[in-house]
Amino acid sequence: MWNYSEKVLQLFHNPINQGSFKPSDDPTTAIAVGEVGSIACGDALRLHLQIEVAEDRILDARFQTFGCTSAIASSSALTELVKGLTLDQALQVTNGEIADYLGGLPEAKMHCSVMGQEALEAAIFNYRGIEREELHEDEGALICKCFAITDSKIRKVIAENGLRSAEQVTAYLKAGGGCGSCLVAIDKILEESNPKSDGPPQAPLVVRLQQIDAVIEQDIRPYLKADGGDIQVCGLVGDELHVQLRGNCSTCSSSSDTLRYAVEARLRERLESNLRVVQVP
Repeated sequence: MWNYSEKVLQLFHNPINQGSFKPSDDPTTAIAVGEVGSIACGDALRLHLQIEVAEDRILDARFQTFGCTSAIASSSALTELVKGLTLDQALQVTNGEIADYLGGLPEAKMHCSVMGQEALEAAIFNYRGIEREELHEDEGALICKCFAITDSKIRKVIAENGLRSAEQVTAYLKAGGGCGSCLVAIDKILEESNPKSDGPPQAPLVVRLQQIDAVIEQDIRPYLKADGGDIQVCGLVGDELHVQLRGNCSTCSSSSDTLRYAVEARLRERLESNLRVVQVP
């Protein structure tokens, strides 16, 4: 059984913004629809946006999905995140922000947040009458035939999420999770996307954790405790630091901002620029 956050379970048992919009004769608003995935592959999402025409602003959002707990929760989260944004602002929403809104997702379920990001992009492109091929000059070569994933899509998700292994690529995109014949090609893309550094070798894991603990103790924990909170390091996998927020921080509505701006930003500034902080249950 997957270890889901309370927010994921809440939105799974009580989804918000499910459904679609009824046709309207109001000339000041328009409806945009984006659809990604396939029921045959196990996940499908149709996103509906109600747009204020004059300002290109999203007034409301609804979704229809076929998928698992994470798919339903991610779709609910996405619809909440985009409300009030202009279309250009909405295009900047990342799958990481969807996962952060949910208090994190199991890595094997991160593809649900990626699916949400893609449905949002598809809806906005459809509304603007732009073919995705026109926006992305090179859609790339087909790498995973089982799930129709191109090399450009793999490179994009690797760059946005700091992926380091084929297992992570499969978790985020499903690529490589079918027959497995594309795993060699995925490994090659990972090598090209993460070139080996010419600088000094990375410190051993125990040393990195000691350095992280020192910065947290000196620069971060006092800030959190001042608001009745705390933080615990749970582990370090590659460049991904797993933590738990404690006390008031664990239930604060701004916990994702705390992780990004108070914890991750400080650790990147003091230690490793590629470090990514993820909250785990």
